[in-house]
Amino acid sequence: MRRILPLIALAIAAPAAAQQARAPFTIAETGQGFQTIDEAVQSVRMGTATILIAPGVYHQCTVQAGGHITFKAVTPGTAIFEGTACEGKAAFVLRGQGSTVDGIVFRKMRVADGNGAGIRTEMGDLVVRNAMFLDSQEGILGGEPAAQKISIDHSTFAGLGQCDESPSCSHSIYLANRGSVVITNSRFERGTGGHYVKLRVPKVTIADNSFDDTQGRKTNYMIDLPEGATGLITRNTFVQGPNKENHSGLIVVSAEAKTYPSAGLRIEGNDASLAPKAPTNPAFVANMSGEQLAVGANRLGAGIRLYEVR
Repeated sequence: MRRILPLIALAIAAPAAAQQARAPFTIAETGQGFQTIDEAVQSVRMGTATILIAPGVYHQCTVQAGGHITFKAVTPGTAIFEGTACEGKAAFVLRGQGSTVDGIVFRKMRVADGNGAGIRTEMGDLVVRNAMFLDSQEGILGGEPAAQKISIDHSTFAGLGQCDESPSCSHSIYLANRGSVVITNSRFERGTGGHYVKLRVPKVTIADNSFDDTQGRKTNYMIDLPEGATGLITRNTFVQGPNKENHSGLIVVSAEAKTYPSAGLRIEGNDASLAPKAPTNPAFVANMSGEQLAVGANRLGAGIRLYEVR
């Protein structure tokens, strides 16, 4: 019997170890594996962890209620969350102390209220990098009434936005907070309604991005700062397409309110042009803030006016 017991223990442990190895969601710090993303998230509680996500298409969602969590694809672009939203909001509903989303694809997100998103951020700072948001009502939505910091880098937003499925529009990115939003090195294309970037925040940095509206339909502004903002918009490339719902401006400041100061908002070093058959005479910058913006040298194609005060 003494010689059999270790063999029995080994036989029991082997399937458990194999199951752990096959688990698509693994806590990097401990090696513990889970079959669903939500089980992995709930295991973190108020701690700090990196959840490694194996390649696959997942019809799952999660709500982060605490802690600092990094959601990281083992191989960028191969961990795909498709078509399943938690709380009627998003694939990832984030209200922990902080979140990082790295290398993950979100696609085909639709919910009843028209705001189906890849990410809904409700609390905590957020970093998004190397991510893709595809063919959904919204890419990233949310914010909190505090000094939240959001950074988005090297990400793609395509086939997003709508103004037909709900009383209000949704957008590729729609964020509101009293802190800051930084968007860099990212691509926006093929919008299906609303604005590409809409930010209700006091400070913005939007740099080194590509806005390609040539295949967009029913789209509005490239960048909407509806309550004003300061900061920097630079080294972006804009191509305005022909199928616009509103073609009057590419960058629009304080169209709805003057909540935040806009004096000195720097807009310089950008390139903007019109695609074939695009409506002519839009303003590159439309300013409704009543304050003086710092609009510097920008390279504008034929048919685009630099500046308009409304």
